[in-house]
Amino acid sequence: MPELPNSLEDAIAQAQVATQAALADGYTKLQVELLFPELKLMPVAQQFLPIFEQYSDKLKVLFPDAGSAGLARRDWTDVPFKITDIGTGRAASIQSKIQPEDEIFLFIAPTSPELPQLEKICEEIGDRPFVMLNPFLEDAGKIGIGYAARQTRIRFFNTIEACYYLRPVYEGVALFRCYPGMWEIWVENGGEYQKIVELPQKPSGDDLDLILAKGQASTSTEEAVPVKKPSVFRGLQRFIQALKN
Repeated sequence: MPELPNSLEDAIAQAQVATQAALADGYTKLQVELLFPELKLMPVAQQFLPIFEQYSDKLKVLFPDAGSAGLARRDWTDVPFKITDIGTGRAASIQSKIQPEDEIFLFIAPTSPELPQLEKICEEIGDRPFVMLNPFLEDAGKIGIGYAARQTRIRFFNTIEACYYLRPVYEGVALFRCYPGMWEIWVENGGEYQKIVELPQKPSGDDLDLILAKGQASTSTEEAVPVKKPSVFRGLQRFIQALKN
């Protein structure tokens, strides 16, 4: 099974393999997350895109807004696929974005303001596969909608398979998943990261704290103490630097 990558390029390559494997197994709603601060997503997306080469002009790439879609059209020259934006228009504009000949879709960094439009676009897509690359939709189901709409949104999120996930959470701790593998927690030990546990589901923040506390207790004869949480930013920066080396 894949181990924690040694570089950003390795992480992207792993994400490509995981996405292809999930598509081959019949998953049609996929999510890929490389969660590092100050990550320049356009180069990441450009490195990720070759897995869709077989679809040629049957691929549709959607950015959050017209501005980012325009920049991609300017910078990505001579590409066979179509580039558009999610936008916030009416139903008619949604239908114009999704054509019958489109076979697969890549959403790049959709955010919570686009979520209502994104859900409608996914309804229009139907059973055709889509991949979300680094969506920023956390807690979007809790904002500004009633109970029924919130439950619908939760059901929507629950249909999406996180085929690749890599995030440094605390200093020296990373959460990792590469389909078809399980969710894994890796901890730095002597300058290297080691896997300490595998889980069938993504752990919550509280679950993560409990697992780390138990791990600390198992390696010490002293009474267990709560795991310290140094600056998350500092931990992320340290992990990013390790990936760059």
